[in-house]
Amino acid sequence: MLIDTHCHLNMMIKSDFDVLLSPAQVSNAKTIIDQAAVDGVSTIINVGTSLVESRNCVMLAQEFESVYATVGIHPNDATDDWRTELQELEVLLKQKEQNKIVGIGEAGIDKHYPDYNLQRQVDAFRAQIELALTYDVGLVVHSRDAYDETLRALEEYVRHEPRAVMHCFSYDQNFADQIISWKFKLGIGGTITYPKNNELRSVVKAVNLSDMVLETDAPFLPVQAMRGKQNAPKYIKTIAEYVAELRQQPFEDVAQETTAAAKKLFSLV
Repeated sequence: MLIDTHCHLNMMIKSDFDVLLSPAQVSNAKTIIDQAAVDGVSTIINVGTSLVESRNCVMLAQEFESVYATVGIHPNDATDDWRTELQELEVLLKQKEQNKIVGIGEAGIDKHYPDYNLQRQVDAFRAQIELALTYDVGLVVHSRDAYDETLRALEEYVRHEPRAVMHCFSYDQNFADQIISWKFKLGIGGTITYPKNNELRSVVKAVNLSDMVLETDAPFLPVQAMRGKQNAPKYIKTIAEYVAELRQQPFEDVAQETTAAAKKLFSLV
């Protein structure tokens, strides 16, 4: 069986960000989840990006047996009120089993868009790393155009042995080697199929299967054959097949080892 370690179901079933899901919208997620199950995706980790969307993730996790939640504040969604919002997320974390929360994130640093507030992003990232350690859950790291800043922030906490994944891994072999030495995982998704992404393919061929987990980031970043269309958790199978062919290993090995890595990352039984 396969695990989608990074999905945004809530963003697939509504058109507006930071709006709580209606009961009808929650029900609409069932079709997406059932389609994924047909293609062998037994578990979906639904990832939070803000206070409201994190609440949506918990709502969906409570509704569907195969769905789990992470809660967190994306670096591009960190406002002046991020500390207050984290306090509200911590209320959910205090009942992590009931709320099916298995991780913090996605949290990190993003310098891609202009007018970012780097200090605020770093402060929010560090606070969320500490939450992951405090509540013994996984950490989903978002990093874009922030190679050095991300490594510096994470290195502060390596001695505490956080369980972390670099979501949508997009850096080089040196970065991969560093975080793997820290026992972190590489999040590998549809971008590995993009024609120009030779560096990522090189990294995925070089590392151990046990050092990576599979993700879709649905509804974003579909595989090359689906570019321009909405991504979905069922395409984890396509990603796994691509990795198997790239590495010239059996599909079953890819499925088994990435699933085992995901279970360890998020403490899934």
